Amino acid sequence: MELKAIFMTFFIITTLVSFAYPSLGQEDVDDEPLVKSGPEMDAVEAISPASQDYNMYMLENLPPKFTTYLENCMDKMGPIFRRCNEDVIEEILTKKPVSRECCRKVVKAGKECYVEIRKLMFQFYQLKRFSSQVSFRTNEVWERCSSENIINSLT
Repeated sequence: MELKAIFMTFFIITTLVSFAYPSLGQEDVDDEPLVKSGPEMDAVEAISPASQDYNMYMLENLPPKFTTYLENCMDKMGPIFRRCNEDVIEEILTKKPVSRECCRKVVKAGKECYVEIRKLMFQFYQLKRFSSQVSFRTNEVWERCSSENIINSLT
């Protein structure tokens, strides 16, 4: 009985510490790119027939309201959405900065749109393997773009 109490106490303390200091449970690899620019990034973007089937199945099974919401988010960014989306993903994976124009479009669409589009993008087959590693970098890109947008609006 005493061993069980010690184990439960240890488990509860470990859980509380991990909630208070989530970075203690992770290696500090935020400074390294997840993918190197060039051929490695091209390989990530490559689409195979199987991955295309997976992506189509995933998109077809999204709730219609959510699909409409995402389409409205994409419309807010305008015709430049596709290029900016690829640039944002590249910044998240390789730390290659997005252009000011794309940052403006991202901020114009709003943080909620930005976050939901990123969540969707990292559900695609080619990017799914990075989904557990990108939330911090996704927020970094948002913070950089929004602060850059504020600075540009003040000048």
